[in-house]
This record gives sequence, structure tokens and C-alpha cells, in this order.
Amino acid sequence: MRLISTLAAASAALALAGCGQGGDANKQAAGAPGGEGAAGGGGGSADQVWVAGSSTVFPFATRVSEQVSRTTGGTAAKVESLGTGGGIKLFCGGVGANYPDVATASRQMKKSEWDACQQAGVTDIVELKVGYDGIVVANARNGADYNLNVEHLYKALAAEVPAGQGFAPNAAKTWRDVDPSLPADRIQVYGPPPTSGTRDAFVELAMEPGAQTVPALKALKGSDENAFKQRAHTLRSDGAWIDSGENDNAIIQTLEKTPGSVGVFGFSFLQNNLDKVKPASVGGVQPTLAAISDGSYPLSRSLYIYVKKANVASKPALQPYVTAFVSDAAAGRGGYLLERGLIPLPDAERKAQQAAAQNLTPMAAPKS
Repeated sequence: MRLISTLAAASAALALAGCGQGGDANKQAAGAPGGEGAAGGGGGSADQVWVAGSSTVFPFATRVSEQVSRTTGGTAAKVESLGTGGGIKLFCGGVGANYPDVATASRQMKKSEWDACQQAGVTDIVELKVGYDGIVVANARNGADYNLNVEHLYKALAAEVPAGQGFAPNAAKTWRDVDPSLPADRIQVYGPPPTSGTRDAFVELAMEPGAQTVPALKALKGSDENAFKQRAHTLRSDGAWIDSGENDNAIIQTLEKTPGSVGVFGFSFLQNNLDKVKPASVGGVQPTLAAISDGSYPLSRSLYIYVKKANVASKPALQPYVTAFVSDAAAGRGGYLLERGLIPLPDAERKAQQAAAQNLTPMAAPKS
């Protein structure tokens, strides 16, 4: 279904900040001059492109910024990592210099977010799919090997699980409590906070399908979809799941320092840290470039950018930035974004996104 080419195994080091606890999004910024900017602090100079959003898309957005600045001689775009939800919220806050020109996202914009944009006067929004990524479950290289499935993930991480005729707090302490075939390590999973598109994708791709393998949850989905999603999406808050900010590199550092712990983060960060961590298989499939691009790896997802069409006329650097992001040189097979872990779209789909970037075709309202 999706085509892929060979990806370089290592990338340039990313200038990312440390990790926050308790669900607070960790803000990172990159731009010119000096490679840094103040998160949420305005769009810089009047002609500087301002990009904010997903931590997963952050390394790709900064690389495009560097390349466009190098080739045009202009000021590099200011790029911030606020999480998908945080970036879109700021993007949809209004028009003008106090709001980003581009939101990056590791999921599609929600109907509620689109409505907020419309209410704030952000009306012509261009949605561009830029490539694919996978969500990995990984641990330190010297740790146990994990062969997981979505049922394991649900039973280990759901806040409440079926008990008798109702539900009770999840009492599983170790992975072996979930399934005798799994390691006896304590369930201690470091992952993204609720503002993160990686978190959204994880609950939709892992927790929901895992919940549906349990008869009581499958029945609940048939009778009350909203109640089912509430059960499936609510992660443990007793220390088994630990919100770890928007910095996936910080999660990897934590795995090295915390024996037996597991992390949930984007595939590109796995590719760049294979000397430190190793992935679990999910459903018998390892997260590889080919398995993510053809859809056989269960935790695969699409990556997006959202553009304010109205800002193109007043900010000449915006169109070149957007065009470069979906260009063959960046996102095509052999493009420079593949060195940072982007998995490219099939040729025909990428051409369609290039046409949308050139024509600035506004998106329709999302269905949900």
C-alpha cells in the first residue's frame, strides 16, 4: 500500500530540551539566529515563518527550515515543539503576528479544533500529509525482549479493567501478571502527555483495539461508543504510566537510567537511538520502515502540517517553506527528511500533496 526506500540509520543530533513530568508539555524551539526561540513568544521578525506543534514532526520541520534558509538566504523559520494539541490550539487562537503560520501534527485536526479555528477567524486552512511514522514500545538494549500485542497493552495500561459485572482499578503490577509469556518486569511505562499527537495515536491504535479483544469492552462498544472510548482511552495514574513531556529523547535517556522500564515514542527517535534502546514487536511485527509503510505494523500513523492560507500573501517566506516540506528533495524517496526518520508517501500521494501545497487548497471540516 505504501512504498518505501532505504533510510539512513543515523541522523544529525537534535537540539532538544529536557523532559517535564505530570503531563505538562515540554516546550522546545529552534530558529535563527542561534537556533532557539521563546516558546509561545510570538512569531519573531515580521517576515519570519512561525511553526509550532508535534514533537514527532519537530525534527522534520527544523530540517526544512534549515534547508530553505540555506537555499534562499532568508531567515530560518522559528520552529517550536508544543505537542500536536498545543500547537493546533495556538495556531487556531487567531490571525496575526501572535499566532503560528503553520501547525505540525502527528494526527489529523479534530472537528472541535477546526471549529475553534473558524470562531477565531482562521478560516482557510490547508492540510498537507507529509509522510508516515510509527509508534514504538521500547526498552533499554540490555533489558528483556518484549513480544506484545494490543491486548497486552490494554490490560497493562488501562486505568480500569472488567471485574465481575463491572470495572475495577487495574491491579496488574508486572508484565507477567498480564500474560505469563511476558517478562516479570514491573509495569513502568514512560510516554507522552495528553497534549501529544503520539498519545492520541497510541490510544487509538493500541488501547482501543486492545480493549475490543475483551468481550465486556467489545459489548460496551456496541451499546455505548462514548463509554467504550472513555474506558479504552483512560491510562493508569498509579505510576504504571508516567506522562513524560514532549521530548522523546528524554524518554530514551530515562529508559537507560531506569532498569526494566518501557517507553512509548515515535519511530524516528528509535532509528536515531538504536545503540541505546530496542523495540518490542507488536502483533508479531517489528517496527521497521517497510512494515510501517505497508501498514503491517499495527501502530502506524500519518503526519501532517496545517497552513494559514491568509498568511501567504503577507509573509513571502511561507510559501517556499510549505512547498519545500512536501518536495521530492525533502520528503521523496532519497530526500533529506528520510535521514531524520520520515517514512515517505507513495509517489502518487506525494504528488497530490505537492499540488495542494502549490494551489493552497483549503481543507473541508473534519467529520469528527
